[in-house]
Amino acid sequence: MSPALGSESLARSLNKTLPAVPAWIYANLERWHYLSFLRTRNVSEILRSARLRALEPEKIEALIALVEEDMGYQLHQAVQKVKFELSQASSAEFHFRDGSLDLRIAVTRDEFEEWIAEELGAIESCVDSLLESSGVAARDVDRVFLTGGSSFVPAVRRIFATRFGEERIRTGNEFTSVAHGLALRAEESLLSAVIGS
Repeated sequence: MSPALGSESLARSLNKTLPAVPAWIYANLERWHYLSFLRTRNVSEILRSARLRALEPEKIEALIALVEEDMGYQLHQAVQKVKFELSQASSAEFHFRDGSLDLRIAVTRDEFEEWIAEELGAIESCVDSLLESSGVAARDVDRVFLTGGSSFVPAVRRIFATRFGEERIRTGNEFTSVAHGLALRAEESLLSAVIGS
């Protein structure tokens, strides 16, 4: 979605064309709570100057609206929605409308998997490393329990199905089991602290 907000836009600067907006501004869009850090006078001046020089000023205007209206959380909710839809279908439409901003972008599952290729590689490496360090062969694993929202992503599921077989994969409480486990761990730590004191 960042190209719709001007990440690939160019601006006129003397006799050259350069990126309209510094890349670090878009890096702050990757986590919803970082967007608030962009609500500074300095960033506002950078964006307004960029809009004046931009070859696609409407995209910079959309970025300005996103920052000024502090819509980071709402934007990330729209991203989560399209990720969920891509777990069910091969294409989906990213749609974000809030305040003065209205973005519609077609997204395919293949594109999404390209965007997360590094993370998929890290998961594969972790699983393979765990099997190797434990000395357990994949064929000797009886069940694999997948949890968390990422367990719905077909590319993530494929990593485990390829190694262990689809018939050994189990799921459940995907959106709550991690929080439940953390709460149990916190309770255990609290009890240990109380008993120790």
